[in-house]
Amino acid sequence: MSDLKLPTREISIDEFVATMPQGMGALNEKMGVVITEISPERLTATMPVEGNTQPYGLLHGGASVVLAETLGSIGSALHAFPDKIAVGVDINATHHRSATSGTVTGTATPIHLGRSMAAFEVVITNEEGKRVCTARITCALLDRP
Repeated sequence: MSDLKLPTREISIDEFVATMPQGMGALNEKMGVVITEISPERLTATMPVEGNTQPYGLLHGGASVVLAETLGSIGSALHAFPDKIAVGVDINATHHRSATSGTVTGTATPIHLGRSMAAFEVVITNEEGKRVCTARITCALLDRP
């Protein structure tokens, strides 16, 4: 991470969410995503498994991707703030194990912070700390309208 230029300004979760046109967004609210840490080096959020399952009672892979995209997009937006906005252009996820109950936690760390793009790795773990999913998201950084 030594080649990454991280923003130096710290911002609170509430302060950052207040800069978003629609707060955390309806999907995050429906899925129960809660941001628990926000800094230039690391972002974390939790999401309940209950209510976010597929027909077999397992955490839906798409729910993991929503959590990953939320964290990577917020990290990219934090890097771009205040002059630019971040828009997702690519995301991929590998699902390592299932989760059937409890809460999962996503942790995003930057892998590239440039002038026009930002990329984050997001690791999602279960309550025992076992990896459920690994995702990577890339966002384009566009001039603020």
